[in-house]
Amino acid sequence: MEYLPFTRPDIDEATIAGVVEVLRSGWITSGPQVKAFEAKLSEYFGGRPVRALVSGTGALELALELAGVGRGDEVITTPLSWVATANVVVRAGARPVFVDVDPATRLIDLDRVETAITPKTRAIIPVDLAGLAVDRDRLYVIAKKHKLRVIEDAAQSMGTAWRGKRLGSFGDLICLSFHANKNLTTAEGGCLVLNDEAEALRCERLRLQGVVRLPDGGQEVEVPGAKLNLTDIAARIGLGQLERLEEFNERRGHLARRYFARFDRSLHCGLPPEEFANTNWHMFQILLPLERLTIGRGEFIGEMHARGIGVGVHYPAMHLFKLYRSLGYQDGDFPHAERIGASIVTLPLFPRMADADVDRVCDAVRDILRTHMRPEHR
Repeated sequence: MEYLPFTRPDIDEATIAGVVEVLRSGWITSGPQVKAFEAKLSEYFGGRPVRALVSGTGALELALELAGVGRGDEVITTPLSWVATANVVVRAGARPVFVDVDPATRLIDLDRVETAITPKTRAIIPVDLAGLAVDRDRLYVIAKKHKLRVIEDAAQSMGTAWRGKRLGSFGDLICLSFHANKNLTTAEGGCLVLNDEAEALRCERLRLQGVVRLPDGGQEVEVPGAKLNLTDIAARIGLGQLERLEEFNERRGHLARRYFARFDRSLHCGLPPEEFANTNWHMFQILLPLERLTIGRGEFIGEMHARGIGVGVHYPAMHLFKLYRSLGYQDGDFPHAERIGASIVTLPLFPRMADADVDRVCDAVRDILRTHMRPEHR
């Protein structure tokens, strides 16, 4: 039986042909395709300025700099995310201040955020894990009250809405990723949605070595920028993907509904929130009932692979990595994130999956877990 990965990009023939045209044009780095992609993204986000970048991580890095976060500052975020979310804070010379997650949503617990704010706090980085939106209303009330910048890690939530408003069309600094496993991909890439043209101009300078082009053809550099510009090759992929984003997300929602309908609830797995209004279903993640099993997560993954089914782990609680232990974090600091991070697995979910693929995954999970259920829990 064909191997079923946990994700696979869907790139159509028209987009492939478009990439070939770009390659033949002789202009393959940032150029007309990037400008066209940024214009389409700006339109998608309600006219806000957008700058395309080499990655979602690059977007976070520039957002921190634009927000004035630097050495000695603190930034509040969640321990349940891809490690890039906190790594960029460390690289900026600031300290990531983790706040535990809500066990139901798996998102940063906004009830705990205010207790983590200190005079050193400069920003909050919420993360829309698996594409589920953090409560933007409460988030911005907290940020306004304490005069904090919000750097939205919306890497996984392209196309998600909050109460009918598309993420990115409102808010502060919005960081998106177009990595190969995202709902919209450019192979590698990302973008930053900005507040105004002045901020967009600062972003442009920072993404390409700080260079300013002078009217006489010369150059000037006033700030030490980075090298974070997107290529025209990647942008052309993005243009093709953006045309199909709504189609992709609709299909993901259909597959998620089938997972809920077909999943064996008697297994006592933790299912994601059965929420469809405020998510793009970037991932479908379950929590294994490890206390009921005779095997661990690694063995479960191995047995799924043996059946030709790929699964992922998104994510271990990052405060338990050596880097963050060196900053003083330890076991027990954030029990909800630790429990979820130790038992979470990501099941296959991508637009080209057939309904029968969902059934196959659900059957495999059921068979493996029932086989390895402790006798007292059968």
